[in-house]
Amino acid sequence: MIYGDRIRLRHAEKEDLPTFVKWLKDPEVREGISMYLPMSMAEEEGWFEKMLERPPVERSLCIEVKRGSDWTLVGNCGYFNIEDRIRAAELGILIGEKSEWSKGYGSETMALLLRFGFDTLNLNRIWLRVYENNPRAVRAYEKAGFVHEGRYRQGQFAGGKYYDVLLMSALRDEWRAANPETKG
Repeated sequence: MIYGDRIRLRHAEKEDLPTFVKWLKDPEVREGISMYLPMSMAEEEGWFEKMLERPPVERSLCIEVKRGSDWTLVGNCGYFNIEDRIRAAELGILIGEKSEWSKGYGSETMALLLRFGFDTLNLNRIWLRVYENNPRAVRAYEKAGFVHEGRYRQGQFAGGKYYDVLLMSALRDEWRAANPETKG
């Protein structure tokens, strides 16, 4: 597990799938990710089985928040498209519990994932895509240390409109300079 001040990250388990399906049935939750249709439990189980075939570092992580002595599932995240030669990976995150939006859990998760990616996985570049109509996510990524590096113009279609897809990245040297308490 990876622990932060208020959250922890752990690998997803089959028992988490009903919660994932509940989140993905909500159009407002799906609006910030590449899925535009809800998933059935059978589809989610198929996704889970395929995910287990990937290397452990590319398996989905659950985001949990400490509530007294218990942990509450609020989202998921993970690395994918890892490119070993150039030490780069894409990152994705979803805070599925809408009641937990705008509480800083996305920013804390991104900070944990950057530290893990640079200090444990030895990545040099971590990047992501975010839709321009998701300013809350853009702010969380900027706060964590991601910088804007480009855009796919009208690369997303949602709600009858086209939106730009913003490309953001964090480089190890820049991140370490901004976070001198880190090792390396």
